[in-house]
Amino acid sequence: MIKTMNEQQILKAVESKKNDIIDFLRRIIAIPSTSAKEKEVVAEIKKEMEKLGYDKVWADKAGNIIGQIGTGKTKIVFDSHIDTVDIGDIKSWKHDPFKGKFENDTVYGRGASDNKGATACQVYGAAIMKELGLVDDFTVYVVGTVQEEDCDGAAMMHLLTKTLPDVNYVVMGECTDLCVYRGHRGRMEITVTAKGKSCHGSAPDRGINAIYKMAPIISAIEKLNDHLKRDDFLGKGTIAVTKIECQTPSLNSVPDECKIYIDRRLTVGETKESSVKEIEDIAKGNAKVEVLYYDTPSYTGEHIDQEKYFPTWVLPEDHKLVQAGAKTYEKLFGKKTAISKWVFSTNGVASMGTLGIPTIGFGPSKEEYAHSIDDKVTAEHLLKSTAFYTAFANVLINDYTD
Repeated sequence: MIKTMNEQQILKAVESKKNDIIDFLRRIIAIPSTSAKEKEVVAEIKKEMEKLGYDKVWADKAGNIIGQIGTGKTKIVFDSHIDTVDIGDIKSWKHDPFKGKFENDTVYGRGASDNKGATACQVYGAAIMKELGLVDDFTVYVVGTVQEEDCDGAAMMHLLTKTLPDVNYVVMGECTDLCVYRGHRGRMEITVTAKGKSCHGSAPDRGINAIYKMAPIISAIEKLNDHLKRDDFLGKGTIAVTKIECQTPSLNSVPDECKIYIDRRLTVGETKESSVKEIEDIAKGNAKVEVLYYDTPSYTGEHIDQEKYFPTWVLPEDHKLVQAGAKTYEKLFGKKTAISKWVFSTNGVASMGTLGIPTIGFGPSKEEYAHSIDDKVTAEHLLKSTAFYTAFANVLINDYTD
C-alpha cells in the first residue's frame, strides 16, 4: 500500500544522499559526452541506476538511457539530456571542465548546469521515491536523452514514438532556477546561399561577387529583427545571422558563392512557412533559402534524422501538470515558486511542440550558466531538485487525478 507522503521524511532522505548525488554528478561530468559521443556516460548512468535498484534499466536504439520504476497506468518521463556542447578554449576556464570540482558547496564543470546536474537529481529522486515506498499507480521513466545539443527533440521523438509510445506526461530537468517552466519559443536553423561568378581579383568587374550579393540581405535581416511578432508570455521572436562563409578559388579571386547561417526564434503566431517567406522576400530571388537538415547518426549508429525546425509550445498555466509542479514545490519547501518559461530551446519541442504530450520543466541551476565557462550548479539546487523528483509523481497522481 502507498505510504502517505511525508515532506520532512523526503527532505531528510535526500539530505542523507547528498554526498552520493554530488559524487555521481562529478563522475558523469568527468566523462566528455558531446553529441553522438555519449556511449561512456550512458554506461556510467546505467551502472548507477542498477546499483540504486531500478526495476528495469536499458538503452534504446537511439542510445537514450532509460531507468524504470513502477508499473502503474500513468506513465511519466523525467528527461535530462546527457550530451553537452564542447568546452571551447580550455585556457579560459577557471576550473578544469572535466574534473567536476566541488568547492564552496558548488559543482563546476561542463554539463553541471546543462544538463547533467538534472540527470543526477532525477536518477536519485526516483530511487528515493522507491526507497520510501512512494510508488503509486504510475510508472516513472528516468531518461537521459542523447544528441539534444546537436538537434533538440530528435532523440526525444525517437523515445516517445518508438521506445515509449504511450507516455502521458513529461517533466524536463533543463535549468529553471527551481521554478516551474511551461513553454518556450520555437526555433529554426536556416541557410541563405547567394551565387556569383568568379574572376581574378585584379579585375573584379569581370565577375559577380557573391559576398556583395549577400551584403544587402544581411542588412535587411538585421532590420527584420526589430519588426517580429511579440507574445505577452514568450516574448518577441528574434533573428540573427550567426555564421558567414564563402567559396572562392583563392584570396585574389572574386568568390562565386556566399552562405550565411541564421538562428531564428519563433514566438506565438510565427510559423516555419512564414519565417522562410520573410527571408525569401528579402532575398528577392537573388539567393536560395533552406531549412537545415540533421542527419548525424547516434553513437549506436541509429539515424534520428529530422529537419531543424523546432515548434513553439506553451502549456496553459491552469493545466494540472503545471499546478502539480507548483504544488510539489510548495509542499516541500513551504513557499511558492515562480511559473515561467525558458529563453532557450529544449526537448519539449518534441514532447509538447510536436506530439502534444503535456510537458513542464523543473531543474537545478540557471540558464545563464549553460554553455558558459562558468558552468556550475549549487548543492542546494541539487538537493531541492532531487526532492522535487522524489515527490512529484505522488502529488500529481493523488492531488490532480480523479
